[in-house]
Parts: sequence; C-alpha cells; structure tokens
Amino acid sequence: MRKKIEIRKTPFVLLVFFLLLWIVGVTLNEPARVLEQAKSICLSCIGIG
Repeated sequence: MRKKIEIRKTPFVLLVFFLLLWIVGVTLNEPARVLEQAKSICLSCIGIG
C-alpha cells in the first residue's frame, strides 16, 4: 500500500504573500527610506545630527 503524502498549503501561501509584500516595498523605494532614517538616528545618537 502506498501512503498519500499530504502537502500543507499554508507555508506556500504565506511565502507568496510575503514575496508580494517585498516586491511592493522595493518598488516603492522603501529600502532607501529605511537606510536614510537609520543614518539620521545614528548621527543623532552620537551627537552629530
């Protein structure tokens, strides 16, 4: 007798969802915004900005 292998769908759905969110974020230039905010926070922490 062969056992039927059950494939869970939830991990694949979540993977596709997060990939779509990542693509939207990159197209809206979010990485540059995050880096700009991080740079300003770091400069203010050490007293330059």
